[in-house]
Amino acid sequence: MTAREVEELCNWIGQHKDSSLTLADLSRHTGLSPAHLQRSFKAVVGVSPRQYLESLRLNDFKQNLRDQTDVTTAIYNAGFSSPSRIYEKTGAHLGMTPMDYRGGGIGIEISYATEQTPLGLMMIGATDRGLCFIQFGESKEALLDLLAEEYPRATLTPMPDPPSPEYRQWMDALNAYLSGHKTDLQLPVHVRATAFQMKVWKYLQTIPAGSVESYREVAEGIGEPKATRAVARACASNTVAMAIPCHRVIRATGSLGGYRWGLERKRVLIANEKREARTNESHAGTQRR
Repeated sequence: MTAREVEELCNWIGQHKDSSLTLADLSRHTGLSPAHLQRSFKAVVGVSPRQYLESLRLNDFKQNLRDQTDVTTAIYNAGFSSPSRIYEKTGAHLGMTPMDYRGGGIGIEISYATEQTPLGLMMIGATDRGLCFIQFGESKEALLDLLAEEYPRATLTPMPDPPSPEYRQWMDALNAYLSGHKTDLQLPVHVRATAFQMKVWKYLQTIPAGSVESYREVAEGIGEPKATRAVARACASNTVAMAIPCHRVIRATGSLGGYRWGLERKRVLIANEKREARTNESHAGTQRR
């Protein structure tokens, strides 16, 4: 899809936001496969079609609240099927939040902590808006140096002891993923990024767990078919391992290509995802019988 076609689809969604639109409905409207539509839309808009629809409904809900005091009526008028839906969606994280790339994290406070994981020592760094740093390393000191290098003007402070509930949720999710028991992380991400990096990274988040694409396919997916090398550089610049799944990008030949945290980790991550995806498909097939 071109940017113009995506814009037209956004307008169409806005005109039909009160309907129970599904990805299949959008696929029929555009004549595109659901998978291609989903990836192309998110590459341009930054969120999935469903998330975009929910954001429109949230805006309507807020406007309805300004216009009337009946909360329940405001919920249904905004297109939500039940009060529980609005409470689910008000906490939803829509895409990644960018920092000023040139600012070096100026004015940002980052809490950090290190833990041993199934794939080695890992440090995570978090702002009040999400994770900005997930990296593997040989020592806490080396990882802290990398964090300071990435955010030279930010204020860095150790995670409090005991850590926040959010930190424990993030680490539990990451450890489950690294152990091969979870494929869908859905972690909030707040990163420094150029416009091109953000475009690539958002597209990477649309590649299903258990699947891989070549650098060329990613370039084509973001509408930049000649930018294969730039895509590779954007993948290599990723500072939030797994949350932005650059490990799902390989060479066109089928070889793994590069990975800043080591090819063995990349191999394990891909294998874990493929195995879990096959298990989920098997369970789904059993339930359909």
